[in-house]
Amino acid sequence: MQTTPLKEQGQQALLENYLQGLDLEAFQENYQAYAKDAMRSGLPYERFLLALCEAEVSHRKAVRIERAIGAAKFPFVKELSSYDFSAVTSIQKTHVMELAQGGYMQRAENLLLVGTPGLGKTHLAIGLAACRQNQRVRFYRTAKLVDELMVMQHNLRLSRFVAKFEKLNLLILDELGFFPVPKEGSQLLFQLVSDLYERVSIIITSNLRFKEWNQIFADETMTAAFIDRLTHKGYILEFIGESYRYRHRLSQPFGDNGDTPSDPN
Repeated sequence: MQTTPLKEQGQQALLENYLQGLDLEAFQENYQAYAKDAMRSGLPYERFLLALCEAEVSHRKAVRIERAIGAAKFPFVKELSSYDFSAVTSIQKTHVMELAQGGYMQRAENLLLVGTPGLGKTHLAIGLAACRQNQRVRFYRTAKLVDELMVMQHNLRLSRFVAKFEKLNLLILDELGFFPVPKEGSQLLFQLVSDLYERVSIIITSNLRFKEWNQIFADETMTAAFIDRLTHKGYILEFIGESYRYRHRLSQPFGDNGDTPSDPN
């Protein structure tokens, strides 16, 4: 018995309705093209179904990664593949690529990226975040996080706010020491790091070396305890070299007046 075009249309609409209800987006998008290819090449039904399943798995992985990157609130997305390791000889590429496998997060270890400004510490921190490995990550400029901690403290919502961080695999605190931290804020930041100790990994970037961290907290005892918690189970990557931005300016042709290099921005 032959199926009439009208009946085929009804079956197709029903199939697409089922696929939509089951949230099989890749199935719905690809089944017609895959079916034509299978008929043309004589693929068995199982191979046709496998191809659709592979497309669905790939689609869901891409969506999951996109959502993880969005939830992390990165200021920009950077990959390790675009980082110029040749310009920072103090950082071993093999060590960084090993860290990028994400094992440090499974062990709740920390990474401290400290040293010369302009060498891509934020780039490397984002590249190491492992959102593609289905990890829960949140990025913060440290000054912004301190502000939010103080607001939540004043609004009596601090406990609920801190609880969100305990569900993460990784917290990135960028630009520690870029702005001075008020006493109340430094205490709240210290308490957060203490709460996450050995439970959630933390990546910190800072242009200040450890001996200069007293400038941040203005309390030697708290500074020592803060560093102790971060370094107890952690890795220190020290960035030594000449700023990318400075070298980029020097590589640019001089402006029309011949006095200063052109601004790369």
